[in-house]
Amino acid sequence: MVEKIISNKNNLQVIYEDNHIIIVNKRAGDIVQGDKTGDKPLSEVIKEYIADKYNKPGNVYLGVVHRLDRPTTGIVVFSKTSKALPRLNKLFANKDAKKTYWALVKQEPQKHQATLIHWLKKNPKNNKSTAHLKEIRDSKKAILHYKMIKKLDNYFLLEIQLDTGRHHQIRSQLASIGCPIKGDLKYGFDRSNGDASIHLHARHLNFIHPVKKEPLEVTASLPNDPLWNACAY
Repeated sequence: MVEKIISNKNNLQVIYEDNHIIIVNKRAGDIVQGDKTGDKPLSEVIKEYIADKYNKPGNVYLGVVHRLDRPTTGIVVFSKTSKALPRLNKLFANKDAKKTYWALVKQEPQKHQATLIHWLKKNPKNNKSTAHLKEIRDSKKAILHYKMIKKLDNYFLLEIQLDTGRHHQIRSQLASIGCPIKGDLKYGFDRSNGDASIHLHARHLNFIHPVKKEPLEVTASLPNDPLWNACAY
């Protein structure tokens, strides 16, 4: 069951919340954790939300479990307790949390369903990863599975599952087969989106709750724009 709560004060979309976990639907442009830009991170917005909702004085505990790229939208998980954080970290590290992404690309992939295996090398100077077909120095193996699930007038909707969690993995690997994600100038799309987003969305997540030991499955609603609206089903 998916729970959906909206915090109007913080314009925060909470998909699921209990005593140990809070899962939100990240907007394009939000950064999950503070960085050199100095922009207010999503983690701080959520702390304010918790403090306001539960009238908590003092510092609010919040653990960052994983991240999404700034222009990407969708599911992000945070821990509300120190008990849950290491368990969640272990879940994600062991790939026991099953994540599914949706991406819109303009070029139809040669194969409508395939597994991509590359070796990614990150360049910290331009914050970009390059996909190589063979292992090179300082590269990391990257594996993803995709399938085309819908054809729009000018775009193709791909569903993606990751075996590995590398820097810019989906963006880099799809670009390497000639299918850069809509709006992703960094990886070869021909123009940016007006809101600086890219059409990559963390859509589904399921795992066993680290404290309750019950299955938990959530779905993040798609951003409100004409293309994403055409993908809903």
